[in-house]
Amino acid sequence: MTAVAAAARRAPRTGGSAPLAGTGTLLRLAVRRDRVMLPVWVYVVALTVVSMPKTVQGLYGTQAERAGVLTTMRTNSSLRALYGPALDDSLGGLTVWRVGAYAAVFAAAMSLLLVVRHTRDEEESGRQEMVSAAMVGRRAPLTAALLTALIANATVALIITAGMTVTAGDGFAGALALGLATGGAGMVFATTAAIVAQFTESARLARGVTAGLLGAAFVLRAAGDAGSSQNESVLTWLSPIGWLENTRAYAGERWWVLLLFAAAVLAQGAAAYALAGRRDVGMSFLPSRPGPARGRLGSAGGLALRLQRGSVIGWSLAFLASGAVLGGVTNGATDLVGGSADTREIIERMGGQSGLTDAFLAAMVGMLGMVASLYVVQAVLRLHGEETGQRAESVLTGAVGRLRWAAGHLVIAFGGAALILVLGGLGLAAGYGHDLGPVLAACLVQLPAVWVLGSIAVLLYGIAPQAAPAGWAAAGAALLLGWLGPALKLPQAVMNLSPFGHLPKLPGGDMTWTPVLVLVALAALLTGAGLVALRRRDLSN
Repeated sequence: MTAVAAAARRAPRTGGSAPLAGTGTLLRLAVRRDRVMLPVWVYVVALTVVSMPKTVQGLYGTQAERAGVLTTMRTNSSLRALYGPALDDSLGGLTVWRVGAYAAVFAAAMSLLLVVRHTRDEEESGRQEMVSAAMVGRRAPLTAALLTALIANATVALIITAGMTVTAGDGFAGALALGLATGGAGMVFATTAAIVAQFTESARLARGVTAGLLGAAFVLRAAGDAGSSQNESVLTWLSPIGWLENTRAYAGERWWVLLLFAAAVLAQGAAAYALAGRRDVGMSFLPSRPGPARGRLGSAGGLALRLQRGSVIGWSLAFLASGAVLGGVTNGATDLVGGSADTREIIERMGGQSGLTDAFLAAMVGMLGMVASLYVVQAVLRLHGEETGQRAESVLTGAVGRLRWAAGHLVIAFGGAALILVLGGLGLAAGYGHDLGPVLAACLVQLPAVWVLGSIAVLLYGIAPQAAPAGWAAAGAALLLGWLGPALKLPQAVMNLSPFGHLPKLPGGDMTWTPVLVLVALAALLTGAGLVALRRRDLSN
């Protein structure tokens, strides 16, 4: 018996008069289902913050070097757009500057994924209808989802508060303000996802829309910080990510800003509850439009393109814009490093030994590649969504074989990764003013590593649908190694666990074809093995 079926049997049969009936059972079910994913997310978000004071101490060891960061941030708008303003030169203050906004983004991403998973995902799969047959209250699923997000964000806030109190050593107040603001940002987007889930029939669309709102909040924060060195821009105040900065942890805390998080959570939560009570299970306020009377898609590849084109367009625009921003920041690389030998060493570990500016640019190219791996995993796992949503069966009952069906999605996944990296390279070259050829070549060199991570997702999906989401773990581990590994000075043997650790550092470095070709061959081998496994197994098994 599945966990969902067991929960349905245990749910109280109290009738429809109790809107929260069964909330406790559903909460325990959600925590049980996320018993692996949830601790990993919490650990990653908290570690991003708690590990930074030691890194800052290594990068800017003297008071003069830390004071220099504040001076640089007041005059360099590009770096403020990327990291935010530096408001205090203590270890805690520089930690907020370096990772505060990103911790808020990670907490928000964790929260929106949790809420969509336990609301719209359950309805789309039909499991919620089965659970509701046990007379679970109308608002119990939403309440359980939000409580799961609350537990996760409260744990993040607690770990950050305790960890920063120890590692930063700059007092409890700043640590508490940073922890509460990070958890508050997560809960704001948890309730945002709860609202979006009421308007969309597709869990994929709910995740995409909420992620788009998160991206817009980050862009607003970046635009506001670029125009003001003291968080006084209206654009910063319009963004929940900017609220974390305006809490001013370690820089004269503004405790009243936390009320903005509370007000937003309460208002959005109330709106989500009101909407949830006015629709049927499985339905939405913006239902999908019916297709034309006669189909216009003549192939499996055409169907895959139709299903994934929105995702490809969104990622393409995001990479073009991000490339332009990162290219502009590259011009301030020398200001960021200042006289810190440790900072220079980290950038060179990420981007090579070819000179500071080229090394910084190569590091930014590497970051684009690692983020592109998230796209390719998402695109590959669309196969998993089509199968578990029982839409693949209707396609495969016709004259379409499994390999043709899968190949349509894989062409979009692997080809789309090439497209977004090309656009990222165009943005980098435009923002930096560098020759297009070397930057574009550097971006395309990231493709073999991206494809390897995509092929791992193909292999896992081919073996068993239940194993497919582990593809996210591989991509996430590569991203964390590439981002935190150089700062933590991890051994090269550990860095080489990521396929990105084997690529040449371009632009500026020497092009070596052997690792590139080996990674391409490995991607082809893993993809082929995944397709063979898919062909041999039963669907949904």
